[in-house]
Amino acid sequence: MTATPLTRFARVLKHIVVSSAAALLLVGAVSTASAEDAMVDDATLFPAPMTQAVAAKRQQFFETTQPKLTPQLLAAYVERQQEIKNFNAFDVTPTGTELTEAVLSSYISKRRNDALDAIESVDTTSGPALTQAVLVAYAESKYVPTPKKVKLADSERLCLAQAIYHEARGESLDGQMAVANVIINRAFSKKYPSTICGVVFQNADKGKYKCQFTFACDGRSDEGKERAAWNRSMKLAEEAFAEFQRGERPDVLPGGVLYSPHHRGAPKWSHTFRRVAAIGSHVFYSQN
Repeated sequence: MTATPLTRFARVLKHIVVSSAAALLLVGAVSTASAEDAMVDDATLFPAPMTQAVAAKRQQFFETTQPKLTPQLLAAYVERQQEIKNFNAFDVTPTGTELTEAVLSSYISKRRNDALDAIESVDTTSGPALTQAVLVAYAESKYVPTPKKVKLADSERLCLAQAIYHEARGESLDGQMAVANVIINRAFSKKYPSTICGVVFQNADKGKYKCQFTFACDGRSDEGKERAAWNRSMKLAEEAFAEFQRGERPDVLPGGVLYSPHHRGAPKWSHTFRRVAAIGSHVFYSQN
């Protein structure tokens, strides 16, 4: 049976009506959901008013935990702020000779801080004895420029490394450090020069084999030829010299040990001294 044009038009119209009704239902559902969400958001943004019980608890908390602003408290605060504002303890104007950073840093000697030692020994029972004149006189008599101090320190480390290398490079680390220990003990002793180089090269100018350490006056080069042994000697010398600068000494041997002849060549005087230790090819003695 063939549909007439009128029948086809009615069918199309029916579909349009049904589709429109479905669309209206969908829009209504979305609008309802949006309205519900908006109500939830509004409730979140605007919580319920605070009750009298909650307000009372809150007031009680602040009254018990927060101090009351009394006139006395306010006056104390104002006084404290005024003291902070007027604080000028760091506003000190130097007078006389200017003590710069270079001058102050020069007070540190190779083994100790002579300036601090002098301050500690001052008798202040009858009044201040450390005056500006005393400081100026100290700076004028003992001041050494920093570059010169660095050069002297490098020389001291080198002398100590040379002694370790030539006297004990075949020894264990303890044996090498023991030799450094003896040299530092001598530098601290009043019987020997007060510097490392002075101890190592003592009497080197008196002729061949008449010095304290053979390598220092045997006519040969003092430079280390074996690279590995030389590097090890330099490292040990740096450690030992750092202790020397702090007024300390390696703890391998006691401070009274000042002599370290070889096993193979014990001197005639060795029987008159006290034998303390033997490390490698060295025997270490102290005076009785």
